Amino acid sequence: MVSPGDQELSTALRDADSPDWSVRAAVGRRLAASDKLDEVADVLHRLLLDLRDSGVTKETAEALLARRDRAGLRCVLLASSQAVEFWTRDQLGAALDCNPEWMTTDGADRLIEQLHELAADDDDGVRDEAQGILSSLRPREEWARDSDVGPL
Repeated sequence: MVSPGDQELSTALRDADSPDWSVRAAVGRRLAASDKLDEVADVLHRLLLDLRDSGVTKETAEALLARRDRAGLRCVLLASSQAVEFWTRDQLGAALDCNPEWMTTDGADRLIEQLHELAADDDDGVRDEAQGILSSLRPREEWARDSDVGPL
């Protein structure tokens, strides 16, 4: 007997090949929220690198990052390390750079902690992406000091 969760997963996996970009994007959002991320990682990776529409990449990446966990961030970093097309890299970079969660102190601290963990990942691409982001961050003391200076 197939459980409702298994049936929903089967439907999502079938819909991941839909010719309609909005259906594929909805699948990316649904699978990104799954508690079975390991089981659907290959499909998520394919959606993150969707060659037919960058909207699928954007929606899937944002949903993975909305998890606010290392697993979601890792999926996006892995895809970013393997993206060949400009528009795919652009969408993945925008999802990483413009996540409003990371504009808060707690969110930024969580991101930095996760990036430090992923900077030691077994996958070279994930490790390089995490290290690259970390190297571009300014220490909090530096940006706090700059904001105290006021307008020039």
